[in-house]
Amino acid sequence: MKFEIKSGDICKFKCDAIVVNLFEGVRKPGGATATVDKALDGAISSMIKAGEIKGKQGEAHVIHSFGKLPARMIVVAGLGKKKDLTLDRVRNMMGDMSRVLRSHKCKSVATILHGAGAGDMQPADVAEAISEGFLLGAYQFKVHFTKKEDEHNFSSLTILEPDSSKVLAIKKGCERGRVIAGATMLARDMVNQPANHMTPTHMAAEAEKIASKYNLELTVWDREHMKKQGMLALLGVAQGTREDPKFIILSYRGDPSARDTIGFIGKGITFDSGGISLKAQDFMSDMKGDMAGGADVIAALGAIAELKLKINVTAIVPATENLPGGRALKPGDVLKASNGKTIEVVNTDAEGRLILSDALSYAVKQDISPLIDLATLTGACHVALGDMYAGVFSNNQALAERVLKAGQAAGEKLWQLPLPEEYKELNKSDIADVKNSGGRYGGAITAALFLQEFVGDTPWVHIDIAGPFMAEKNKGVMVKGATGFGVRTLIKLAIALSK
Repeated sequence: MKFEIKSGDICKFKCDAIVVNLFEGVRKPGGATATVDKALDGAISSMIKAGEIKGKQGEAHVIHSFGKLPARMIVVAGLGKKKDLTLDRVRNMMGDMSRVLRSHKCKSVATILHGAGAGDMQPADVAEAISEGFLLGAYQFKVHFTKKEDEHNFSSLTILEPDSSKVLAIKKGCERGRVIAGATMLARDMVNQPANHMTPTHMAAEAEKIASKYNLELTVWDREHMKKQGMLALLGVAQGTREDPKFIILSYRGDPSARDTIGFIGKGITFDSGGISLKAQDFMSDMKGDMAGGADVIAALGAIAELKLKINVTAIVPATENLPGGRALKPGDVLKASNGKTIEVVNTDAEGRLILSDALSYAVKQDISPLIDLATLTGACHVALGDMYAGVFSNNQALAERVLKAGQAAGEKLWQLPLPEEYKELNKSDIADVKNSGGRYGGAITAALFLQEFVGDTPWVHIDIAGPFMAEKNKGVMVKGATGFGVRTLIKLAIALSK
């Protein structure tokens, strides 16, 4: 899709559709909406007066121009109450609009800079929200369909701004939104792929594509090299599968003068059956997405490189399947992680924390700091926070607050949960240093406490994305299927830390 920023009269622009807006409670349209209303002989005002258009958040009213404007149709988008306007509301509104416009077979679309100036929102940030929201809302995954004729793709999105002095800033914001959305859609693609099309080898290939495109450093370890590194927790999970596990290390050095390197670590279970502790059949097909954390960190690194941020970041992905079989890990087995800690395996379905223990231990040995890990780790976190929120756990409150702020800027909902010292007792084993499940109650917390055993004093944040990694329906920037949740937060965090 082509993005353009133009300084001109919205009523003279030729395209399939123009998107304008209305705030809730407004009885008379203003700005660009008023200009369009006048060209339509007061059609918008009449619909407001009749109560057809109320400006409520999520509303979309299509008005055909019938030749009164060069555009074929006008869509009036509701933005809710003006005092509640945020960038995330603009972002989600554009996501909704993309699907409305697709249903009307629109290809070329023009829009105004919605809400710029309201609530101190800067033109560049609004432009970023517009381009990002439109792309994410329009996302489709149709790789495996054989019928192609029903596909609809947008050709262009033009932001019309009458003040030419703002055009350069708007262009920069629009491009940033395009890059962030592109990374999020890459993660969605990876998670949406069936497990036979996204094995550990396929994940390594995706990392290779990004490394090649942006000239990044990539190392991929096989089973033998992992064994030499003492990664016996990861290899324990990999025992039951014939697919080769991979340990993926992708590095970006945007600030060669600095020694510090941030670590993004993503869980890469490309299919999780639960192992010997077999999962229930319901929703097991969704477990092709148990590598969402790994997809997130790979995709985020590509965007960070494309944005040329002045920062050093290393993405680490331990990748394997978790399957039952004659050679599979058994409840009661004891494994040793690469930092020397022994782990009693009481539940083979608590495998994500096992592979992350070796990844975190490796990062600590390499003096990578701070560490941010993303994982579809626990059903308990999904139960606690639902589909919209990811859980945040940390041993460093200042770092946690930066991550929470990044999530807010990205429009991704995060909620911090505690790491109480008293709950460590639940992870104690009678025959090893620690066991891999603390039981049913507080499961998201005990899983995070398990991970904490492998980071020492290194500043660390764990983000449990088990709830929001998949969506059940289309809404705003979210589409049914993989969401790419976490990619935008990681990019926003890197942008903030690079400054």
